[in-house]
Amino acid sequence: MARHKSSPPAIRRRGVGMLRWAVRVASSIVLWTALLHLSSLLGLPRPPLLAARPSCLGGGGGSNSSASSAVTVAAADEVGRLAPPAVPRRTSDTLTLCQNLRSSHVGTWNLEAICDMVTVARYMNLTMVVPELDKQSFWADPSDFGDIFDVNHFINSLQDEVKIIRELPQKFSRKVPFSMQPISWSSEKYYLRQILPLVRKHKVVRFSRTDSRLANNGLPLKLQKLRCRVNYNALQFAPSIEALGKKMISALRKTGSFIVLHLRYEMDMLAFSGCTHGCSDEETAELTRMRYAYPWWKEKEIDSEKKRLEGLCPLTPGETTLVLKALGFPRDTRIYIASGEIYGGEKRLTELKTEFPNIIRKEMLLSADELRPFQKHSSQMAALDYLVSIASDVFIPSNDGNMAKVVEGHRRSATSIFLLFVLV
Repeated sequence: MARHKSSPPAIRRRGVGMLRWAVRVASSIVLWTALLHLSSLLGLPRPPLLAARPSCLGGGGGSNSSASSAVTVAAADEVGRLAPPAVPRRTSDTLTLCQNLRSSHVGTWNLEAICDMVTVARYMNLTMVVPELDKQSFWADPSDFGDIFDVNHFINSLQDEVKIIRELPQKFSRKVPFSMQPISWSSEKYYLRQILPLVRKHKVVRFSRTDSRLANNGLPLKLQKLRCRVNYNALQFAPSIEALGKKMISALRKTGSFIVLHLRYEMDMLAFSGCTHGCSDEETAELTRMRYAYPWWKEKEIDSEKKRLEGLCPLTPGETTLVLKALGFPRDTRIYIASGEIYGGEKRLTELKTEFPNIIRKEMLLSADELRPFQKHSSQMAALDYLVSIASDVFIPSNDGNMAKVVEGHRRSATSIFLLFVLV
């Protein structure tokens, strides 16, 4: 009888112990899941898992010698479902990338292409060489990738996704890379089925044009996330640009709020788009000659008025002034002009300056000595404008181009991260 009476307390103790164990297991799962989601959102390296995960293009185990063959045997549908490895397996194949801006996205720099090519290299599990920048565009900017971006940060921040090297290994240096232009707006499967066999054959492939070579939509979510991670985390500007940008922002903040007006009314934009509204006959002829001088600008005969009525032209400085007034900005609004040289010179800004006299340019915030290293380097000057743009109280683009889209995305990304910490 005594033994029978002691059983219920023992059973209750065992029940309580099992309940505590279950709570601990559940808590560990919740915390681990939250940590993984947080690291993914912030672009941090993923915590190491206890079990090895499969390669992007092959199965889990195996020796190094099988890594290369795994590239060719994985099915396209399988690739999109596999999670990226904690430490990516490397192949002997190398993708070299030439960042070329001779495209419909005219401008001094194109972050989209860099993000796309990192994503392509990751998807095919290839090594990527630090991008080259086009030096033959209208701007004739001699800047290299390292003059604009922090190369060490670019390589290190993506080391858990894709291997990036500064230059080709010695064994490839004497070989002329196979050069090609990928088809525009291609899906990830195009690269797996068409490009990967070429890499396996030639070992080194150089993309001579990388603008708009990857589709915007219909890609696996993990590839879209990698694009964002490259754009808003891996691509940090060189320390010299970051330091000068912070100085400009600090100077602007000392006297209150300010807006940034991205006035896309430079000669290359008008020539490329064919938008000549408000230009004289001489200016229209000059812009037309320039459009025909660049063979990679495919559209030559353009009806300016028709294009403008379709909403495909940048606003003129005068039209931008009307927009600012319609939005209710007061006359004393401080406006930072983010742009290159305005086509037509200061006379084109007369109406804007009359209605909004507090116009600010780089030259008003920095000394001549500080700006001298950036002269004739339009990409670096654009980087300064970009830093000021993402820090502004209001950003207003006169054209829905690359700069406008990237600044909007950057500001949304920063807001999302801020809200995450607030909610946590």
